[in-house]
Amino acid sequence: QVQLVESGGGLVRAGDSLRLHCASSGRTFSDHAMGWFRQAPGKEREFVAADSGRGRATFYAESVNGRFTISRDNAKNTVDLQMDSLKPADTGVYYCAGALYYLRNSSARIAMNYAYWGQGAQVTVSS
Repeated sequence: QVQLVESGGGLVRAGDSLRLHCASSGRTFSDHAMGWFRQAPGKEREFVAADSGRGRATFYAESVNGRFTISRDNAKNTVDLQMDSLKPADTGVYYCAGALYYLRNSSARIAMNYAYWGQGAQVTVSS
C-alpha cells in the first residue's frame, strides 16, 4: 500500500518561512515526478511545485517562483517544500503527490497526472 504523509504545516505571519515535509512508503518515486499542490477555501486545487524525476528539473507556479523551493531525498523517499516570504494568499491545504512516470513541465502541473496523494497539511498565513 502506497502512502504519502505530509507534515510541517502551521500558522505563521506574513513574511515568515515554513517547511513542508512529505514521506512516502510502499513505493519508490526516485525516477518519477513528485509535486505539491494546494487548495484554498472555496477554490480549486492548484499546482505549486514539482520535481520531474530522474534528477532532471523542477517547476514552479508563477505565484511562488523565487519564494518556494522543492527538494527531494531519493534515499529516504521524501520530498520537501521550503516556503519563504509567505503571504496570506499562500493560505490553504497543501498536498503532496506522486506520479507513476517522469513528467515534463506542462504535464507536471496537472493534478490528474499524479496517482498518489497525501492527506494534506494546513498552512495559514496571517497578515
